Amino acid sequence: QVQLVESGGGLVQAGGSLRLSCAASGRTFSSYAMGWFRQAPGKEREFVASISGGGSSTDYADSVKGRFTISRDNAKNTVYLQMNSLKPEDTAVYYCTMGRSLILIRAGSPNYWGQGTQVTVSS
Repeated sequence: QVQLVESGGGLVQAGGSLRLSCAASGRTFSSYAMGWFRQAPGKEREFVASISGGGSSTDYADSVKGRFTISRDNAKNTVYLQMNSLKPEDTAVYYCTMGRSLILIRAGSPNYWGQGTQVTVSS
């Protein structure tokens, strides 16, 4: 069974930074694209970022481009989301995902989801 375990969420002031981590197990990690989604209270889940299996290709939502950076360490089976210049509107539960391609992840169709980690940005 695939397990995706997120960590690193918390409370931060606007303008601050956080780094989320997602540790994966149960599949050949480097064969899968990885991504992050988020869901704010009362809103639909939305795509944030994704990265290809080898790490050479990335994709970002316009709302986070230039502020967030996705990366991965295939030796550690871990994907990261570095979030800088955080805004109150970034407040959400952030979910780690694993899928066959960047296109499928962007389309909201990854194969696996984590349980989520809360990020709260205060103004």
